[in-house]
Amino acid sequence: MASKFLMLFKPFQRFTFEIKKPARKPSFKRKLAWTFGILALYLAMLNIPIVGVPREAGQGTDPFFAMRAILASQRGSLAELGIGPIVTAGLIMQLLVGSQIIKVDFTSSEERALYTGTQKVLAILMTLFEALAYILGGAYGEDLTFEAQMLILTQLIVAGLVILLMDEVIQKGYGLGSGISLFIAASVCFNIFDGMFSLTQESSGGVMWYRGAILAFFQGIGRGDVATPFSRPGRTPDLVGLLATIVVFAMVIYVDSIKVEIPVQHSQYKMPARYPIKFLYTSNIPVILVSALFANVYFISNLMHNKWSNESTGIKFFLVNFMGRWEEIPDTTQLQPVSGLAALTTAPYGPEQVGVHPGNAIAYMFFMIILCGVFSRIWIDTAGMSSKNVAKQLLDANMQIPGFRRNPKIVERYLERYIPIAAWIGGFFIGILAAVADFLGALGTGTGILLTTGILRQYYEIFASEQISETVPALAGLLGLK
Repeated sequence: MASKFLMLFKPFQRFTFEIKKPARKPSFKRKLAWTFGILALYLAMLNIPIVGVPREAGQGTDPFFAMRAILASQRGSLAELGIGPIVTAGLIMQLLVGSQIIKVDFTSSEERALYTGTQKVLAILMTLFEALAYILGGAYGEDLTFEAQMLILTQLIVAGLVILLMDEVIQKGYGLGSGISLFIAASVCFNIFDGMFSLTQESSGGVMWYRGAILAFFQGIGRGDVATPFSRPGRTPDLVGLLATIVVFAMVIYVDSIKVEIPVQHSQYKMPARYPIKFLYTSNIPVILVSALFANVYFISNLMHNKWSNESTGIKFFLVNFMGRWEEIPDTTQLQPVSGLAALTTAPYGPEQVGVHPGNAIAYMFFMIILCGVFSRIWIDTAGMSSKNVAKQLLDANMQIPGFRRNPKIVERYLERYIPIAAWIGGFFIGILAAVADFLGALGTGTGILLTTGILRQYYEIFASEQISETVPALAGLLGLK
């Protein structure tokens, strides 16, 4: 029996759009075309400005400036909200399932469909909520007319629905991977490239420097100053951040290759094989969910500060202090949290900031590690990666573990020795790596680099699996590509 909470959303699901799975499995080339086509559309949305926003409003404070890469969004564009509503809806459902507030039997196709439909309704509601929060919170100026507000609201909602639709198209099998991962990777890669080669010039110590770290390095050689490009103030890219980016890339690729291989064999032909259980079993999913949680804390805190920072007593004063107060970053128009929950869930950027705010750094690492572990463990149940699901997948592919009967319960108990432990430990480690990468000031943010490395590795494996399944169709069942 499905949870009462899920049943509440069932009447609304009929009003949401649904992409049906393709009747026949698309070819690899067709999937590739869909994937690049959707990516091109998303990049176009990142560069199309919202109609009705005053020019001066786009140059003011950006409440999400530190998290744009992770949210795959762009200030003042149709992709203003990015993947935020989708990931937030997924985060809410994860928390409800993990806390046992709602119970879902993910082996039941009916309950799984109800769960997915409820998550889609929540994503639409979050799109509406975040769009209203941006407008009423003054992100586009305080003097907008009602007509201008409705125009902007309509554009944000329609754009949010288009992004949700694009993600579903890819996930239903028309494309490769997931839309969320694709958009994050594209956004972070752009930020890395911009951090290395940006031609924008910024003042440092009264001298103009290129923003791009590599260009600044050659500029420093010409000026006889090679020290400045290695360490620059604020969030300006420098060579230490570039080196940190390379180190994080290499470390994630290495750790992602660590795995436990369980011996399996075909039940009929007795052909030996290995089923790998990776150390990073849930890959970058925990970091995406934790980043979404931190981004919402960050956003709500910013809105409260903007509206109620002058309050001196009462509940509003308490909420502002609890969520965090903000101060302007020197030499910029942006604000940063300096106290409260927002400061504790925002990574100090670069070694210099870690030295200035060591307490915030410790709190951020603690929250990141614990939450990544928790979300990793919850994810294996909701995403069909649990011991029970893997046991069924192996048996459906006519595989068995040598020395054990082909019984789902027996195979499940065997896999319980590895899968839950890999989920917990892998989640903890990915949290440590994400925090350290942020502290080193990696380009595109440390968390963004971590996510992108895992995503690119996933796409490499997807490409290889798709090509193998087309060459040897009999392996498609074991690879989960049927």
